[in-house]
Amino acid sequence: IVAFLLVFGCQCADKQKLLVFLIDGFRYDYMADLQNLPGFKEIVNNGVKVDYMTPDFPSLSYPNYYTLMTGRHCDVHQMTGNFMWDQNSSKEFLIGANPGSLLPMWWNGSEPIWVTLQKLGKNVYMYHWPGCEVKILGVNPAFCEKYVASPSLKNLSDAIENGLNVLKNDVADMAAVYYENIDVEGHHFGPGSAQVQTAVRSLDMAFQTVNQKIKEKGLEDNLNVIMFSDHGMTDINWMEKIIELDNYINMSNVLKLMDRGPVVSLWPKPGMLEKIYTALKAAKNMNVYQTPDIPDRYNYKRGKFVSPLTLVADPGWFITQNKDTLPYWKNDTGKPQGWQHGWHGYDNEFLDMRGFLLAKGP
Repeated sequence: IVAFLLVFGCQCADKQKLLVFLIDGFRYDYMADLQNLPGFKEIVNNGVKVDYMTPDFPSLSYPNYYTLMTGRHCDVHQMTGNFMWDQNSSKEFLIGANPGSLLPMWWNGSEPIWVTLQKLGKNVYMYHWPGCEVKILGVNPAFCEKYVASPSLKNLSDAIENGLNVLKNDVADMAAVYYENIDVEGHHFGPGSAQVQTAVRSLDMAFQTVNQKIKEKGLEDNLNVIMFSDHGMTDINWMEKIIELDNYINMSNVLKLMDRGPVVSLWPKPGMLEKIYTALKAAKNMNVYQTPDIPDRYNYKRGKFVSPLTLVADPGWFITQNKDTLPYWKNDTGKPQGWQHGWHGYDNEFLDMRGFLLAKGP
């Protein structure tokens, strides 16, 4: 549906333009208090709001970035995780942070809308969008401001101003802006935290600016605006809800382990699959799937980078090799000692994984 809206929102024959915002980790209910969020409220009152959006499984960032922009499930577009491994080449995708993540092999499974528009002779400008610098199916966007770790409000403000200017001046037909801070605060402090509420209010102020500048630049009659998130967020508790794989299996029998959290991918060494599978079945609060047994509703198991064993935690539980490998964050000490209090990636039918979608325009 989102991919359809994106194409429909850029009806170039009518000279309509499209401005897209991807707000990472913005749960569907974060804007429940619309009376105190005038930026969001104006968009809702003058456009459309869906009750929620159900993400693709796994409810992680990169799989859903691509689902949203290609209109295809993960097992078709092949972006099946934030961390992936190609056993044939031994190349790794590490949440976009390593150079190997920018190889077209991870991205060429389907055509995202910016590639479609560029092939049609239109120009797409992208700001801090993960992967926008990758040549996908031989095509780059007209402009890519590369992703920076947790883009700041200044980055967002500059992207809004620049994006609206290139749209107004007919330099671009579509502008796409990515913003991550809601997700970061949700991970560090939890979805119900004061820090998330503050981040939402700051984002609302940015959207007030968007609404104002659209009017000032005379774009109301030919600019469609669509904003959405990739997934939601739920509370986690590392004190009580940790599944340590070292308690069940000998890691010397494992060829590769990728990711930690709600979904973990595991490649056993030759001849070890059944032994490891049986041992992990003893773990509570977690499902272990051999690839053919992964539920069809996940639209996941046919992905070419899917591992022989996929571990899926119950909501709120966190899978890790051991407590030393937990993904602590750099808190006020400047060292990676901070506990995470929110996470996502769980079963996509879990309510807390739901995202949002708003749209307005001619």
